[in-house]
Amino acid sequence: MAAPRAGRAAPSWVLVLGLALGSVPGAAASASSSSSNAAAAAEGTCGCSSSGRGSGGEAARRYSPEANAPSPAAGPLTRKGPAAPSQMALIPTGMFTMGTDEPEIQQDGEWPARKVHVSQFYMDRYEVSNVEFEEFVNATGYVTEAEKFGDSFVFEGMLSEQVKTEIQQAVAAAPWWMPVKGANWRQPEGPDSNISKRMDHPVLHVSWNDAVAYCTWAGKRLPTEAEWEYSCRGGLENRLFPWGNKLQPKGQHYANIWQGEFPISNTGEDGYKGTAPVTAFPPNGYGLYNIVGNAWEWTSDWWAVHHSAGETRNPTKHWWWPKKTKEKGREDQYASQS
Repeated sequence: MAAPRAGRAAPSWVLVLGLALGSVPGAAASASSSSSNAAAAAEGTCGCSSSGRGSGGEAARRYSPEANAPSPAAGPLTRKGPAAPSQMALIPTGMFTMGTDEPEIQQDGEWPARKVHVSQFYMDRYEVSNVEFEEFVNATGYVTEAEKFGDSFVFEGMLSEQVKTEIQQAVAAAPWWMPVKGANWRQPEGPDSNISKRMDHPVLHVSWNDAVAYCTWAGKRLPTEAEWEYSCRGGLENRLFPWGNKLQPKGQHYANIWQGEFPISNTGEDGYKGTAPVTAFPPNGYGLYNIVGNAWEWTSDWWAVHHSAGETRNPTKHWWWPKKTKEKGREDQYASQS
């Protein structure tokens, strides 16, 4: 990492972690596309176990960006040597409009629109791939929460008929989400699947706790929701997508999303019915790939639906709430990943 300019604070290093469409039950905290108890999975997030709960102050400290910042002392879950800055993009200091005054789904809590100042930081150019996550697991012996609990939720359209015959339940509000025994990052669609031909795809079925463990090992941290949205926009303002207002400029696909009638038929017009390689599709203005579509991603913040319309600087949400913020989480658009 290059030394910071004189008179300016060194930027933080944050990391983009792709995850699975499904989560594990009893996770102490979560946020993104993995979930495992039915109630939490209906909202696309992991539930918190009662043992993980405590005072609001305790939660704020435990899950704050500061608590998850790289530690100078190397431990068993710390990678040897510095992270590779060539795989990261420097996101400049700036101000942007976060959220919207015209939310499509009010329950998502994406409103109101508000001005947010963000300090510069580094962001991974790519989602964390299976290759990278396997390196972490091999180096540390880490066992993910989906592996510990024995199951995770998977989109029905990705399952084999054999696996589906063994499933007796689903999420009532989202019946396309099904609990699959043995589904985890190594077996994204259950025991009869593997990642041997998807090593360059984003790692799936990763809980928030798993993501933080990986970040700690890599010497990085999860981005805040504000940092994620700011970097996602790629320097553009008032645009529907990171590349502009048209979903397919000049007929070109810019993201791996659902095409067809959800959840019945995905035509795969963008070239993928499941996940795509982390290097697929053009990057946004900051050089970030697959910042929308492909897989959901975790942030460090607690999820909330109420936001101040006032101008803020480097906001974080430390309220005690049993789930973390996920990004790219519209099921009707992004359920093509498993």
